[in-house]
Amino acid sequence: MYSADWCGDCRRSKRLLDELNVTYTVIDIEADQSASDKVIEINGGMRSIPVIIFADGTHMTEPSDIDLKAKLTSLGII
Repeated sequence: MYSADWCGDCRRSKRLLDELNVTYTVIDIEADQSASDKVIEINGGMRSIPVIIFADGTHMTEPSDIDLKAKLTSLGII
């Protein structure tokens, strides 16, 4: 998950993942310029976060809890 401490949507997604016992890695876009650049690349020029990358190569940007849970279910993670 590309994230930043100041991001409310990031905190919400982390909270959901924690509640669902889903393991994830946080990449801080404030501490890593290449991570920030990757987010901008993924989002077509926007620095929107969180960006959550899944093992199947897909990603979601700023997902709602409902959409994130549906994605995790479709991948068999939960």
